[in-house]
Amino acid sequence: MSARARRDVQLAAGDVELTVRPGLGCRIGSLRVEGRELLRQGDEHGSFPMVPWCGRVDRGRFRDGAELHELPVNHPPHAIHGTGRDAVWSTARSDKASASFFYDLTAPWPRPGRVTQTLDLTEESLTLSMSVEAESDSFPAQAGWHPWFARNLGRGGADVEIAFEPAWQEERGDDHLPTGRRIPRTAGPWDDCFGMPDGVDVLLTWPGELELRVSSRAEWVVVYDEQADWVCVEPQSGPPNGLNTLPRLVTPIDPLEISTTWTWRVL
Repeated sequence: MSARARRDVQLAAGDVELTVRPGLGCRIGSLRVEGRELLRQGDEHGSFPMVPWCGRVDRGRFRDGAELHELPVNHPPHAIHGTGRDAVWSTARSDKASASFFYDLTAPWPRPGRVTQTLDLTEESLTLSMSVEAESDSFPAQAGWHPWFARNLGRGGADVEIAFEPAWQEERGDDHLPTGRRIPRTAGPWDDCFGMPDGVDVLLTWPGELELRVSSRAEWVVVYDEQADWVCVEPQSGPPNGLNTLPRLVTPIDPLEISTTWTWRVL
């Protein structure tokens, strides 16, 4: 890994500070709004891109036409969250409040391609954009983000409240994969995928402290709040195991593109 690849990238806008770690899967290592750290710290946390798939792939296997591909089972019995979070990304450009990064898909992913992620920061928002491009042969892929938000901001305030109105919830089987049946939203805690066909719209409120809205034109979001200290709101281009159940084909002339915007307001 080159020194440039290892080097964290710092962005800032007003009283907002953000750290990107291209050498650790191009994850956001820190997001501070007026001194409040919003993300879980650590090399495996922060907020990382999920690419070229999101969530679990059934037993690490998916078909691309007649071909059966096998991915490393890194969360037995499934493969989970893609290879991008484990890759070293290259910094294409960076300035005070914006940066762009890329990495090339290699084994264990079976097809060549390039993934690009861009971050644009303002005093009120962060916009993340990602694209997956096929180099030659087409392939199914997914993309999304997995942020770990603090349940409590550590300033004596109340825990975060999560508000969203999905059109449906994907029923989760005993194997943690969607069964294919759509059901009304259940009461939390959740480790579940929800359909929002008009676009992802989830509001996180730390009462008396901060509001943060996660929005995206993507139609799928996973909400995970089973841990005591952290919650995750994950906009993504398809449901878990979507490489098998809802494949989105990436071709040399039709890349997969997705974006999300986090907008905050200090209360």
